[in-house]
Amino acid sequence: MNMKTIPLLAISFLLAILASAISILSVQNATPVSLNFFFFKSIQMPIGVVLAMSLSAGVIGGAILQPLWMLSGSKPIADRKELEEDIY
Repeated sequence: MNMKTIPLLAISFLLAILASAISILSVQNATPVSLNFFFFKSIQMPIGVVLAMSLSAGVIGGAILQPLWMLSGSKPIADRKELEEDIY
């Protein structure tokens, strides 16, 4: 097995676990809920849909912010000593 495939396999495994957990929760908790944010109240929807939308928003947000982080010009710190020098 190639060393590059191990992280991809781990990520796929983690996403499969998250998807199965959301599906189990959505089947067990089919009662509708509504989200309250300050004065705004959402429509009532099953908790599984809320969890799936939250997970999707997080994955899409992370995928969008990662290239923007690279474009900002900040370089990743590769050495632990550099990190410690930056902190202290």
